[in-house]
Amino acid sequence: MPLDSDQLLHAYRQMKTIRLFEERLHDEIKTGEIGGFTHLYAGQEAVAVGICMQLTTEDKIVSTHRGHGHCIAKGCDVIGMMKEIYGRAGGLCKGRAGSMHIADLDVGMLGANGIVGGGAPQAVGAALAARIDGKGRVGVAFSGDGACNQGTTFEAMNLAVVTKAPAIFVFENNHYSEHTGDAYAVGTADDIASRAEAFGMRAWRADGCDFFSTYDAFAELLEHVRGGNGPAAIELDTERYFGHFEGDPQRYRGKGELDRIRAERDCLTAFREKVRMEGSVTHAALDQVDEDVAALIDDAVAQARADAEPDPANVADDVYADYF
Repeated sequence: MPLDSDQLLHAYRQMKTIRLFEERLHDEIKTGEIGGFTHLYAGQEAVAVGICMQLTTEDKIVSTHRGHGHCIAKGCDVIGMMKEIYGRAGGLCKGRAGSMHIADLDVGMLGANGIVGGGAPQAVGAALAARIDGKGRVGVAFSGDGACNQGTTFEAMNLAVVTKAPAIFVFENNHYSEHTGDAYAVGTADDIASRAEAFGMRAWRADGCDFFSTYDAFAELLEHVRGGNGPAAIELDTERYFGHFEGDPQRYRGKGELDRIRAERDCLTAFREKVRMEGSVTHAALDQVDEDVAALIDDAVAQARADAEPDPANVADDVYADYF
């Protein structure tokens, strides 16, 4: 079903928010005000948005160390996220999670994590819970190309198949597992999705730099999984614009590679051009989104800087869960 103008504007707003959020962090980290490692998602926006805008708050996702885009696309509060990354008390996780461990259970975001392939078993657990409650919910594991080599991912895919859990494995193939090219590190670099198929599930493939390709492929996949047909996987061919982490000099990149992918594989540029050609959204409306999002990011940074730091007296709060 074609998306209407409101849905298209929502998709563009989400992608633009991720892009400006990440670009602003790229600048702010240089000030020394943000502690810890940060892994930026810029370039891959079409994947997070094309998938998450088709999920409900009751569907669960598990992210990666490169998780800001998934958080925003799933509905996490942008100002709360910025406060969290700045380590402030008003952050989504009270300043304790930082960049790599943001979670918001209220919107179905079970958390980012620093373990490659660590999200797949968690997503299968969420999917098994969804199968038990029988309400058609799904559990989604986002991962990169590096995670397709991890035993945790293999075991999770096998468990999902044998239990017919409504689990979805999303492989964002940005062609670099940290600093190592997929052609060198992955035996099936030209077809990561085939690994999921080997476990007995259906797999889809799409252009992760094209919102519409991603959206359409995932719509088919989601219908398949919600229909009680067990787990499925999707591989998205995409690009990341910044290094593996902030400060990564990216010497493993070929000469002119970043300039080429920014010029030829920008999902926001492609989106604007497609809707312009179709006449479904005006440039004026898109330009207004750009202005609104820029103001939101400015506000988020200002509020994060002004927010209080966590009180050391509360360091033991929320460490243990009391079930009785």
